[in-house]
Amino acid sequence: MFELIKGANVGLAPLSESVDSVIVSLEWASTTGEGDADVSVLLLDGGGKVRGDADFYFYNNPVAADGSVQLLGKTPTGSGNRDRISFDLTAIPQDVERIVVAASRYDGGHFGELEDLQLTLADGSGEDVVRFAVGDAGAVSALVFGEIYRRGDEWKLRAIGQGYAAGLAGLATDFGVDVEDDAAAERDSGATAGAELGREPSDDGEPTESPAGQPELEPAPALPAPRRPDAGSAPTKVRARPRTSKKKVILPKTAKKSLAESESWKQARLFPVSALKSDRDREMRATSVLLSVMAQIPEFGRRLTAAYGAPAGRMETFTEVSLPHGDTPRRPDGVIRVERAGKLWTALVETKTNGSALKADQVQAYMDIAARRGYEAVITLSNDVALEGSPLVDVRIDGRRKHKVALWHLSWAEVAHQAQLLIQHEGVGNASHAWLLQELLHYLQHENSGCHGFQNMGAAWVPVRNGIDDETLCQGDPRALEVVESWERLVRQVCLRLGGELGRKVLPVQRSQRGIDPAARRIRLADQLCLDGRLKAELRMEGSPGVLAVIADLRTGKIRTSIEIPAPEQGYPLTWVKRLIRRLADAPADLHVETLVEGEAGGPRGTLERLRPEPANIVPKNAMQITGFRLSLFKGMGSSRGNAESGFIRSVDDAVHLFHGTVVVHVAASAPRRASSSGRAAEQAAAG
Repeated sequence: MFELIKGANVGLAPLSESVDSVIVSLEWASTTGEGDADVSVLLLDGGGKVRGDADFYFYNNPVAADGSVQLLGKTPTGSGNRDRISFDLTAIPQDVERIVVAASRYDGGHFGELEDLQLTLADGSGEDVVRFAVGDAGAVSALVFGEIYRRGDEWKLRAIGQGYAAGLAGLATDFGVDVEDDAAAERDSGATAGAELGREPSDDGEPTESPAGQPELEPAPALPAPRRPDAGSAPTKVRARPRTSKKKVILPKTAKKSLAESESWKQARLFPVSALKSDRDREMRATSVLLSVMAQIPEFGRRLTAAYGAPAGRMETFTEVSLPHGDTPRRPDGVIRVERAGKLWTALVETKTNGSALKADQVQAYMDIAARRGYEAVITLSNDVALEGSPLVDVRIDGRRKHKVALWHLSWAEVAHQAQLLIQHEGVGNASHAWLLQELLHYLQHENSGCHGFQNMGAAWVPVRNGIDDETLCQGDPRALEVVESWERLVRQVCLRLGGELGRKVLPVQRSQRGIDPAARRIRLADQLCLDGRLKAELRMEGSPGVLAVIADLRTGKIRTSIEIPAPEQGYPLTWVKRLIRRLADAPADLHVETLVEGEAGGPRGTLERLRPEPANIVPKNAMQITGFRLSLFKGMGSSRGNAESGFIRSVDDAVHLFHGTVVVHVAASAPRRASSSGRAAEQAAAG
């Protein structure tokens, strides 16, 4: 992989044969595992400005109408996050000369608090080809990592690493984005737009000298100087969402009144599931249903394939295609082809449903066929959830082949998650597409489809639980590691389901020492499971005041869900407690409320039922400093390994959804929260 230094640049074409579509990843880590940032992309013309507000892509405008830019979202990496952006460079308009890739922090955070800041560019096969380690960014709330720019007919990447103290609003404004929010202006009439550059270019304007092996540097086009409005000028306005050319259609959340005479009448469905009697029937039906919807709804098809290097173009999908392979032809479950500017991107699809495991020999055969025929990818699709650094199937890659084939995995839970985000929160192009996605989602969620996602803790689950009960489970037992891996898959799936329902990002927090790879982290967690009999996880939810902690205690058979909320900065402790109790009016009576005090393991605690008439009972009597409150709910744990009503997986899923719906939403509604697109940018502008 090619390493860039600040100010250096490199052409993409010499690094790989597949750079028409690339994926840029921005990564960071924090010692607490809670540091986060939002990526943004700006398309600039020859004058260094956006052509219009639609050229600014961020959390509220994540996808370009032509598919040239798509924000793919975050995935956890150790103690940090990787945020990925897909670019189809063949679809970038000709009058766009530069693509700026940046990120911004919120709630007063700055990039100097984060570690391991880096930009990585991967080619169409998914292989990383360029990396730029930013180093110490300083106390800036927005950071330009790098830019992709044209030189004639070639695309190049430049490492920048330049910061803005004024955050997202200052960065967007200086590149010509129209920023507007009347509410923010009324709240602080003195707010001004202007960005302070966290780092200034050298006085002589020369680029940084490149070490041996780096390509020759070109003078970097200067980032725009911060604009400082005159005294008395109107405050900068931040608009909630850049203008878009299409109106999005979202189906109403309330169902229309049915005309059925009785509840026994079943609504006619586009994708029926009553005739599915075997695993083979389920696989064929699920593959055909999914691929046909992907081809008919560009937003959905693009969303599922962009991360795998597919360009934005005309998509066609096929099932039961016969391909020669020795004496016996092979029939992959599906084929996806995308055409862009006369070039084809092809992926073979191998599907499993109802918990069936992928077969290594089948996947290997498809990898060999794809390599011989010049296809770009093989995509496996099953109920299982892939883990970082732990492939579901091991395949052999022939290093002598010039053409490289990427192997990707997609879970049915991720498919349902993306469909849910589009239909319920982000919207699609027209009502027919919205209805078609609704039918797909209904099919995937039906019990007969076999597409329910991860639903079995594996053969090691019962022996491990028995070993914990009778205290015979020893550290180093491989069965404990299997349970830890299954637990991580379950947690990832819970995040997908909850995030799809809320329309917000929900990610697992993985706290680990810097430099420890995922396999070593899981071994350490397996040893801890043998010692204390607990499975632990933390979920970070966008818009919530803290992380949602989940602990499955296999010794007591209880699942504990909890969240810690900070104490207000002003006011009196009794007032804080009374306000908290009022906000939890609809929470379960057996909710545990604990006061967190400075320098102590814990303060007073009690159930909500007992505290409602006497809230002063959890105020420390010795005037100790209150730092926050911990809210916890305990529920029984399912005993079986599967996803049945009495199963462990169902009990964890139900416990998280119950706690979020009855507790977290109420404390998040009044607690200081992460700002919206308009409010956050306005606050950052005011801070600058």
